Amino acid sequence: MAKSPGHTVVEQWFKSKKWKWAPFQQEAAKAYLAGKSGLVNAPTGSGKTYSLWVPILIRHINAVAKPSSRAGKGLQVLWITPLRALSKDLFRNMEAAALEMNTTWRIGIRTGDTNTKERGDQKKQMPDALIITPESLHMLFSQKNASELFKNLHTVVVDEWHELMGSKRGTQTELALARLRTLNPDLQTWGISATIGNLEEARKVLLGMRFPIENSVVVKADTSKKILVESVLPERVETLPWSGYMGIRLVDKVIEIVNKSSTTLLFTNTRAGTEIWYRTIIDKYPEFAGIMALHHASLDREIRDWVEEALHEERLKLVICTASLDLGVDFRPVDTVIQVGSPKSIARFIQRAGRSGHRPGVDSRIYFCPTNALELIEAVSLREGVEKNILEDRPPIVQAFDVLAQWMITLAVGEGFDEVQLFEEVCDAYGYQYLNREEWEWLLGYITTGSSSLTVYDEYKKVERVNGRYMVTSRRVAQRHRLSMGTIVSDAGIKVKLQSGKYLGTVEESFATWMKAGDVFTFAGMTVEFVRMHEMTLTVKKAEGKKSFLVRWAGSRMPLSSQLSAFVRERLSDALDNPLKEVELLKLEPLLELQKERSMIPRTSELLIEQCETREGYHIFIFPFEGRLVHEGMSILLAYRLSRIKPITFSVAMNDYGFELLSDQYVNMEAVLKDTDLFSTKHLVDDIYQSVNATEMAKRKFREIASIAGLMFQGYPGQNIKTRHLQASSSLLFNVMTKYESNNLLVGQAYQEVLTYQLEEVRMRNALNRIATQTIRIRQTEKPTPFSFPIMVDRLREQLTSEKLEDRVQKMIKQYSNAD
Repeated sequence: MAKSPGHTVVEQWFKSKKWKWAPFQQEAAKAYLAGKSGLVNAPTGSGKTYSLWVPILIRHINAVAKPSSRAGKGLQVLWITPLRALSKDLFRNMEAAALEMNTTWRIGIRTGDTNTKERGDQKKQMPDALIITPESLHMLFSQKNASELFKNLHTVVVDEWHELMGSKRGTQTELALARLRTLNPDLQTWGISATIGNLEEARKVLLGMRFPIENSVVVKADTSKKILVESVLPERVETLPWSGYMGIRLVDKVIEIVNKSSTTLLFTNTRAGTEIWYRTIIDKYPEFAGIMALHHASLDREIRDWVEEALHEERLKLVICTASLDLGVDFRPVDTVIQVGSPKSIARFIQRAGRSGHRPGVDSRIYFCPTNALELIEAVSLREGVEKNILEDRPPIVQAFDVLAQWMITLAVGEGFDEVQLFEEVCDAYGYQYLNREEWEWLLGYITTGSSSLTVYDEYKKVERVNGRYMVTSRRVAQRHRLSMGTIVSDAGIKVKLQSGKYLGTVEESFATWMKAGDVFTFAGMTVEFVRMHEMTLTVKKAEGKKSFLVRWAGSRMPLSSQLSAFVRERLSDALDNPLKEVELLKLEPLLELQKERSMIPRTSELLIEQCETREGYHIFIFPFEGRLVHEGMSILLAYRLSRIKPITFSVAMNDYGFELLSDQYVNMEAVLKDTDLFSTKHLVDDIYQSVNATEMAKRKFREIASIAGLMFQGYPGQNIKTRHLQASSSLLFNVMTKYESNNLLVGQAYQEVLTYQLEEVRMRNALNRIATQTIRIRQTEKPTPFSFPIMVDRLREQLTSEKLEDRVQKMIKQYSNAD
């Protein structure tokens, strides 16, 4: 059988590169060229991009080669990416392949960083293939000629689908895909993903509810990329560990690893962590000046672009970064990755490991640098998870009414919509498959009047019905909506600028507003002094040599995933029955022996409860090993249930391994467990709402929902409305809607999101069901144990500065050590 012109060109291109088609690439190409849609799942750095881009080029070359060629003009391929940082790298690789195959295709980028001139050029003539973020894609739908823009579109590829799917940005993408399928019934839709557990569900979410499953495939690479995992071990481990004790104290060992590598990425879990590590290294190893850089989301785009280019050009030996460099960026010089602190997820660990050796056939190498002794247990668990390739699921978001309301207004700003047709279209999206007409009617009322409690206020009347179609006719409403589109809601950003005029990045308004002239802080790897703040811009000057404090960013610590939690429980249980083999557990042996001496190490069939009295009061420590968020909800739930037995007040603290209930009264836990079903799942939701200040939590969540749904305008560029004003506005709206609208979908969504995402009710229920099958072991201890001590420190962390905390911890270690 004769090869097509496209296949011939591609095979010659592969030969010139001395590359070979990987089997999964061939399988994906065959399925795509047969007209199928689907999902490509392969390890990071194995050539996933080319598995779809190459057959797309084959299709184009074949179309052009036909004598009666009717190859499409204008936009034919959309390549959706979750990060702006990915777009430039994708563009580089995709354009190179297209040019080397002598195609005439134009490839463009459309993100929040695309300049006005480029946008104008695209408006006149769209490129053949467009790399775009979900937000920018929605922006295209707000144009009056959206249908015309997409009329020749035949393929959509969603890159790093796992990263989008479990977020509201994924919901945005679902809605856009549903609309594109309506405009182009023959549209081929493909997803690319490396680290995801629920592949079949991911395919369903990507393709929608009505897509014939037999016309789709999941292409899974049968070769697993080898990941080499090694821990950075301290010389000795404290038998009373506490979070933050190691970390930068292992800097010398980390630098040894960096010096042996050509280029290293050092990942931390927080932006503050990157700043700490940068200053620590530059102070102790000044020779790294000029060959080390920072990369995180709050740095100015120009700085991040420079870092990415310098990485490509091998001018940097070390880059300290956050999740901003997690995904798909192809930095071939990187041969080593260091992870500081547990990533709390096997999938995240594998994703970051894949940044090294980012090409087919090359091993990835990652070092794990613990920030406390107990994280060495997680190191062993992470290695096992990597070896067994056990990945966490990414559950999709459902019934996000705020995102849907925004989408309806977006379409009304653009060409307008017919509500019956749009309802059917939206129900095709996985996240809205259960949407009913009553909810839909409420949403139509919301976008036209602002809901029943706001009908008297013209400000909330955004959409009108014109000749049967829902449309936005006000230019002011359209402008404000375009400025507010998106699902990422954060504290207002204050730009940080040097007196010389160079922008460094942004800090949050809540941090900037409490500073005064002369204050010195560390940001973007520099020590800078506050000069003045004017019109959302904070002007600073360099202040090297002065004592400084760190920028604080809002955000919560990542919780331990359920899969990693299970591994940790199993590793501890194994340590009781089998000789210790792993170097990490051998290093932990003194700590584990002290835990057994003062209390016990629970088996997987046991739940450990410790009780201890100190000068602070009576402590109850419970160790489900289920992650911080579950423990937060469970601690408040149990405190409430205990308070119903007798009047008592608790303060709570938690980490990923357990939680503490502290009171001035002794509680006989053996008697309580004998007489009551403390860990029951009966009336769980009611008890949760009774135990937490659910109204206050929902009110905070409502601010984010209200911003996405368009209830609150954040302000024009450079004229952002102050955060405290937004909080006051959202609180007032919440109170009004709660009082006068029992069926308000946005208020209901706020309560549901608190339950699902903040308190992890489903996972808590599963944990309680597991506890019901376990034997509960209660130990009365004279002193805090290695398991309980870090939780006590976590409680103190909320009350003390880092310097005072370290002093206090050292006194506690001396007080509670075995030495008298």
